[in-house]
Order: sequence, then structure tokens, then C-alpha cells
Amino acid sequence: MAAITFESVGGSQNIIAGLDVIARSEGTWNIGDEQGYNVIVGSTKDKPNLFTDYRAHPNKLIHVVQRKPDGSIRWEGDSTAAGRYQILYRYAVAYMKSLKLPDFGKISQDRIALQLFRECGAYELLRAGKFYAAMTAAKSRWASLPGAGYGQHEQAIETLAAFYKAAGGVLVKE
Repeated sequence: MAAITFESVGGSQNIIAGLDVIARSEGTWNIGDEQGYNVIVGSTKDKPNLFTDYRAHPNKLIHVVQRKPDGSIRWEGDSTAAGRYQILYRYAVAYMKSLKLPDFGKISQDRIALQLFRECGAYELLRAGKFYAAMTAAKSRWASLPGAGYGQHEQAIETLAAFYKAAGGVLVKE
């Protein structure tokens, strides 16, 4: 579950559930014992690559190879993504400065993800329970969301919707 308080997001369980969905989509939510906040890109549940110092983004350049079920390469490249929401180093630095965040800790990562939601229009959609529209808006920010088109593995929207509901999010008819 997101570390940020329910009160700090205006009492919206939909926003908290939306943060949890991004962690689920990015594949970090069940790695290690920090709910994904200390995960470095390329980690798996069986082979976690974790960081322990939250004072700053770890800025580790990792070569990642994503494979399709048949073993062929889906996507290959280098990335500095880290944390629960797999934020790239260059964006972490910029957002930590603009949002005046003290570190790359759990609350700071949540605040960066919330800002990304706001920038793409997903924040208000989530507040209103318009989950599908919110995920469509947020696909410009996270490659794992359905229809993102970055060539990386994209999660199925129904899987994410089920996770959203399990996290307490409420769906409204769109």
C-alpha cells in the first residue's frame, strides 16, 4: 500500500488505489519487504536488486532485457528506473527539486507519482472513479500501462482493474 496518508490525498481511496495499481503494473509491489519502494529496474521476486539508502535516487544504469513468452526479445535497453513507481533518475532529480522533496523516500516517491498523475490528467479521473480513463491518461507516464506503446511489457487492463478494486478503488460507469 502507498505510504502517503489518506488525508494528504484529500481522503480519496481511489487515489491510493491508483498508486497501488502503478506499483502492480510496474511489477515492484511484491518485491522485497518495502512494497517496492527500494526496487531497482530489472528486479524480480526471485532475484531482487534493492537499494537501502533513500537519501537520493540510486542512479544505477541497468541493462534490461525483457523477453516474450516464446523467449524472443520484447525490449532491450538501459534504464535508471528505481523505486515503487520505477522513476528514472533524470526525472527523480527534477521532481525532487520542483516539489522540494527532502529525499527519494517513500512519501517522496508517492508525491512524484501523484505529480505525474496530475500532469497527465489522471489524478482527477481517479478521484472520480474513472479508472479506465485515468489509466489511458497515465500511459504516457508508465510504459507498463496498456497501450503505452514503448515496446515494453504492458499489463492487461482487466488485471489492473481487479487490483484497483481489491485496493479499495471504486469504479464508476464511464
